[in-house]
Amino acid sequence: MTRKNETLFADEPLGSNRVQLGEGAVLLRGFLARERGALVEAVREISAEAPFRNMITPGGHRMSVAMTNCGKAGWVTDRTGYRYDRCDPLTRKPWPPMPRVFLHLASSAAARAGFASFVPDVCLINRYQPGTRLSLHQDRDEHDYRQPIVSVSLGLAATFLFGGRERSQRPRRIRLESGDVAVWGGLTRLNFHGIAPLEDGFDPLLGNYRINLTFRKAL
Repeated sequence: MTRKNETLFADEPLGSNRVQLGEGAVLLRGFLARERGALVEAVREISAEAPFRNMITPGGHRMSVAMTNCGKAGWVTDRTGYRYDRCDPLTRKPWPPMPRVFLHLASSAAARAGFASFVPDVCLINRYQPGTRLSLHQDRDEHDYRQPIVSVSLGLAATFLFGGRERSQRPRRIRLESGDVAVWGGLTRLNFHGIAPLEDGFDPLLGNYRINLTFRKAL
């Protein structure tokens, strides 16, 4: 890892940049400092090897959000169910390895949020365009719920829906800007969450797209 990559993350005191979303849930506003471009370039390299695709849910619904993965496994969905697979079903090859800068980002953000020693083994990469959304859901396909979720926002701003342990609980609406990182674990690890329909706009790095990196310990 070069010193350039080490400048990706803000090292100033958080103060008002830290937003408590719940017990064990924190939003780190502006956690990414100057080098967001390095993360976007890494995503481009990953998607050149494992292209973005709109997966099909077990119920036959085509997801509006395009996805790919990197790491030791990737999250996939089809008519047989939700799962992690060590190989990309599209290319039948192992998923691209997780870049070191991704690992450093995830572990640094988790530590700042109070989860020391977090080492993710998968990264889900979601690509949004205006009008796409992610319905309320829980992340339940991992083996160890003691490990947090680290979610990184790049590109267009989005409205994050962060609810409770029951789908019926009204979610809190939080605006996410490019460079924000949300971390949740502990008592909020299985809280329902999602993304409201993305509004149109323009981002200097990604145009009218939003990229979300979600780091997990899945295996």
